[in-house]
Amino acid sequence: MEQEFINQINNHIGILHKICNAYFLNNPNKEDYYQEILIRLWKAYPKFKNQSLFSTWMYRVALNSAIDIIRKISLKPKFIEISINELNIPNSKSKVASDEQEKLYQAINQLNINEKAITLLYLDDYTYDEIASIIGISTNNVAVKINRIKKELIKIINGHERK
Repeated sequence: MEQEFINQINNHIGILHKICNAYFLNNPNKEDYYQEILIRLWKAYPKFKNQSLFSTWMYRVALNSAIDIIRKISLKPKFIEISINELNIPNSKSKVASDEQEKLYQAINQLNINEKAITLLYLDDYTYDEIASIIGISTNNVAVKINRIKKELIKIINGHERK
């Protein structure tokens, strides 16, 4: 079971990096929170029954863990500069594309914790049903929230920062 867990985590390690970068970027305790999420994944692993994809289950546990950690330490997300290296985005894309990605992630960083979670899942091509299952809301609510988030991201990117 341990080796199976390690293999699954290694296959989907990008999920963990995305979540830690989205919620704990530039936090001096980021590595500790990363470890905390890994521990929570390990403790929850015996309950994983292959009723969904491992990546879907991992997203749910990791996102809930990150949100729980934030609530416990009363962290408020702040607007901060993030770089491509911190997001683990390959540098093979053009400069224009990477600048646009950086603007997008800076805008995402201004969203609240639930909006970030929905956005990350949406960007990873999860269906509305899968997002609803992971976040714990209805599929219709996901559609409404994604529509509102898109509008908010456009405002932020166009220079109307969130207050």
